[in-house]
Amino acid sequence: MSEDIISADSISVSFDGAVALNDFSLNVPAGALLTLVGPSGCGKTTALRVIAGFQDVDAGAVSIRGIEVLGPKTNVPPEKRKVGMVFQDYALFPHISVAENVGYGVRGSDRVSRVDEVLELVGLVGYGSRFPHELSGGEQQRVALARALAPSPDVVLLDEPFSNLDAPQRERMRRELKKIIKAAGVTAVLVTHDQAEALAIADVVAVMRGGTIVQVGRPDAVYRFPADPWVAGFLGDALMFDGNVSNGQVATTIGSIESDLDDGTSVQVMIRPEWISPTVSETGTSTVVDTEFYGHDQRVEIRLNGGDMVEALVPSLNSIQVGDTVTLSVLDAVVYAAQHTLPGTRQG
Repeated sequence: MSEDIISADSISVSFDGAVALNDFSLNVPAGALLTLVGPSGCGKTTALRVIAGFQDVDAGAVSIRGIEVLGPKTNVPPEKRKVGMVFQDYALFPHISVAENVGYGVRGSDRVSRVDEVLELVGLVGYGSRFPHELSGGEQQRVALARALAPSPDVVLLDEPFSNLDAPQRERMRRELKKIIKAAGVTAVLVTHDQAEALAIADVVAVMRGGTIVQVGRPDAVYRFPADPWVAGFLGDALMFDGNVSNGQVATTIGSIESDLDDGTSVQVMIRPEWISPTVSETGTSTVVDTEFYGHDQRVEIRLNGGDMVEALVPSLNSIQVGDTVTLSVLDAVVYAAQHTLPGTRQG
């Protein structure tokens, strides 16, 4: 089991009485790229600033590679924490060259060779003499990342690093950034409010709400088994059905779902649109009322026999048209006991 490079324990931060972090705790394994995701105002950037040393706290402790850098009697300054920071606006010095920006925090006789090394790592060989205004947004981001990596930090923290890029650049750069982070062999924490981005780039996803962590895990596990209905809805489209367990089943408008909760338990059933499989059938009791074709898949809006509407996300090879009658099968589901925050069981 790998060691935790970052350990944040019971961090509390408030601004003029408004709580920003509330008992925030997070462990980041060595070599992991962890994405910290949550809605605007949940405390993501504040958490990053606490780890970096830019933000005072009301309570709590932070250790980096097993050494306490923040505690009741400890507050190591940012420049001594071995943490690299990539800011949302990149914060490049406009009046000095790319090479000078990258080497700003590097000391010693190997400064020039280290600058050349990280510029090669981020794919900017030959850009050292240019100035930030001569670069595209993606190139500026790489310079900011190179500057963060140049002093060989234990940790790199990235605050919404793709927010200034257009959609095609965002997708390309997140792939390249992940490769660069892995090639550098550094542990990284990346803050984003974009759920798809958080799931796509991360080894580990940590979901925040109201100043605290509500779930941590692998992207696939957090998406398939969200800790509660709020996490389910935040991380993607989620259809919710109320019901009660009877003989190990929960009756919903699209079929019965298995549950190992006690009979009589009031529950919510969460089903994602891609977990619903419609099949065109003359004996089907549901009707397709709308479709949206995306190329790789299509959204299908379906009116159930009782009049309720549901959406399914199906492969584009499935030939489903408006007006088709369909039967529905559920490939997977998560059952939540009312008043509880952890999943009960799943089908499939």
